[in-house]
Amino acid sequence: MPHSTHQTGSLRRPFHPGERLGLHQLPPAAGDLILLGDLTGRYAAGSYSKLSSDGQTLLRADRQGAAEHGHRITAAIACHVARAGGTVDELTRLLLHPDHEGGRHAQHIALRSGQARALDYIRRVWASASAAVSSTRVLESRQHAYEVLAALRDQIETTPWRGERGRTALRVLRAHLNFAEIAGGPLHHASERQTAEEAGISRTTLRVVYETVLKPRGWLRRLRVGHGREGSTWYLADGSADDRTIPALRSRFRTTQYPPDPVLEEWPTPETGAAADVDSTVIGRLMGHDAFAHHGLGSAALVIIGALHARPAQTVGELVGSSSVSRATVYRTLRRLADHGLVYHSGETWTLAPRALEGFGSTSPEAVPEEITKPAQGWDSVAKRHGTTGVAAQRKALHAAERAAYRDVLERLSEHRSRAVVIVRDGRRVLVPAPRPDEIPSAWQAPHGCVLDPVTGRAAPDWRIATDGRLILITSADQRSYDELAAAHAEALSEWESAA
Repeated sequence: MPHSTHQTGSLRRPFHPGERLGLHQLPPAAGDLILLGDLTGRYAAGSYSKLSSDGQTLLRADRQGAAEHGHRITAAIACHVARAGGTVDELTRLLLHPDHEGGRHAQHIALRSGQARALDYIRRVWASASAAVSSTRVLESRQHAYEVLAALRDQIETTPWRGERGRTALRVLRAHLNFAEIAGGPLHHASERQTAEEAGISRTTLRVVYETVLKPRGWLRRLRVGHGREGSTWYLADGSADDRTIPALRSRFRTTQYPPDPVLEEWPTPETGAAADVDSTVIGRLMGHDAFAHHGLGSAALVIIGALHARPAQTVGELVGSSSVSRATVYRTLRRLADHGLVYHSGETWTLAPRALEGFGSTSPEAVPEEITKPAQGWDSVAKRHGTTGVAAQRKALHAAERAAYRDVLERLSEHRSRAVVIVRDGRRVLVPAPRPDEIPSAWQAPHGCVLDPVTGRAAPDWRIATDGRLILITSADQRSYDELAAAHAEALSEWESAA
């Protein structure tokens, strides 16, 4: 679980492979969680309540909330054991110990559904915890979290983002970095519409970039899909995915960077360098403006401005390497920026205008009269020249309408009820309970809780009837008899009625 990636304590004693893991090898917080359970309520947040479509808090059923709360505790314990170098057998021993309050959820599953079902549940939790621990890092303090984010920002700025899709991925990744910096760590929450508005792109383009660049290359992992007013839960990683697991890129991603025919004596390697050097803070600040929309200056202008801000006075050849933009696109983009007075060249080097980051252009003192153009007076004037004024506002209005329609559908679904059947007896209206689809018809019932097969008319050996009239399938993996299952059901029903 994401909560287990943030811990403040250290292991009490180093754990050596081959040694049996015990509570004294785990952090104090993990030992207390296993022995005493979630006393502080850290893992109960959101378990017993949820937000309705109109933003009101609704209480979940006690059994459903307790199950989710118990699962979060179990997942946190599994992450602690995985980080300490334990095994699934040691996790099973800790969870199923009768004196360990933190393992009540797994113990209830064993009591309710059998030992085999509980062991299978523990193995699934262990697989998820091992994957989470292997791909995340321990954040010992808030300062450490900011150091991790700073390192991620440096890695993003020095990674070559080739092609139009790569530059769009940089915008999306920078938007997630903004959200992570606000959240105070790599774990953050963001919806697709929120990210699209921050990056200044459409939601369709955002999904394409997610599936083809950022997720396969290990930059982003979606831990939980959002629902209602809750955004998705994301983890910002370092992009160190195995190249063998990355799917082949589409041809349009290599149109200008990788010429298709080496026989024509084109260059066989990427034109851009293996390392870039841009200022992503500038890119994150400007990318949501209308001037950098798809039909405006575009993403190439963003990265070139970021490269020139990080290192002024670069030649075209140097910009090709620092911005990861092809030579033809660099020439075309510099000409477009120069038309607005945002950049100017002195000899072979190009430099940003003094107020270029604010969208105000100027004229180079060495410019000849034919090259003098009307400088831009802010990003709004640039967007007006390109006809992209209002693109961001239209996108936000569209997303607001989509959110309203989605919440309206959720509200209608939550209010959906089947027509009630009532009878009038002695002048009173009495509600008639609807027949449950899992109740056994009287023609199928046989003595001693057996079920008759409606096709053959014989008793089905694998099926029984529980005390509430429901079917129970007795499989070879279930180690309890029908009487034990019925007793466990009666006990659970009694606890539920007393709690209600």
